[in-house]
Amino acid sequence: MFVEQRMILWLLNHVSTFVIAVLLVGGLTGLAAAGSVAARRRFPHLAQGEHNEMVGVALGMFGAIYGIILAFVVVTLWTQRENTQNIVAAEASDLAAVVRSADAFPAADRARVHTAVGAYSHAVVEVQWPLMREGRPSYEATGAQTHGLYRALLAYEPQGPRAETFYAEAVTRLSDLNSQRRARITMAETSLPVLLQVLVYGGAFVIVPLTFLFGLRSLKMQLLFVSAVAGLIGFSLLLVVALDRPFAGDLSVSPEPYKEAVLAQFWAADGDAPAVQPQVREQSTSR
Repeated sequence: MFVEQRMILWLLNHVSTFVIAVLLVGGLTGLAAAGSVAARRRFPHLAQGEHNEMVGVALGMFGAIYGIILAFVVVTLWTQRENTQNIVAAEASDLAAVVRSADAFPAADRARVHTAVGAYSHAVVEVQWPLMREGRPSYEATGAQTHGLYRALLAYEPQGPRAETFYAEAVTRLSDLNSQRRARITMAETSLPVLLQVLVYGGAFVIVPLTFLFGLRSLKMQLLFVSAVAGLIGFSLLLVVALDRPFAGDLSVSPEPYKEAVLAQFWAADGDAPAVQPQVREQSTSR
């Protein structure tokens, strides 16, 4: 199962969704059509439709169950992707709020916070994001930069009610940012449970062969029926594959929120970007 997941991640990151669709949908449809022709040649009496009543009941029952499972999985994965996108947006918003709050700090303290924010945003986009795309999310990828944010705020001692208000807001937003960071990495580690993978992929290898047994006198109509069922299942499996990993593939969640609005100043000139040199182990799950 681990090898299968690595292969799917490689395909999502190196092959376009269109090509994957052609391979998956076209391949499944072609195999179904070839299987139907082979079944008719091996058992010519199937074309007479002698078993259509029994096969129709089986197809209806299995099709309904499999359809419910597929719908549940696709909706769950789409909701998971939307939640991941909201987590990323919330983290970027909290980071921007820290910058806004720091505008009320003295120049030296404000510069210290801005440097820490710039280092964190670059570490997320340039170091942590590629790791999440590869299925190797790491807390350590932004560990040093997160500590740098806390150190930048701890070094400032607010004087007066106004400064204390903005300082409290910055600390609150930083705490929220850390929670969103953990949630984002957790989502990067999440994939479809093995049991559901067996039901989704195994179910296709039950439904499609069942269509071979539903006999029609016309070979063209038989192939049309089998291909339509296989194509529909293929597109559903394509959605499952594309949505299962929210940080991989063409439909992946984008890191653009870390480069927009007030955070854009940290990306204005690459030459001025903070140096990012985190120590990341190959398979780290340390918090």
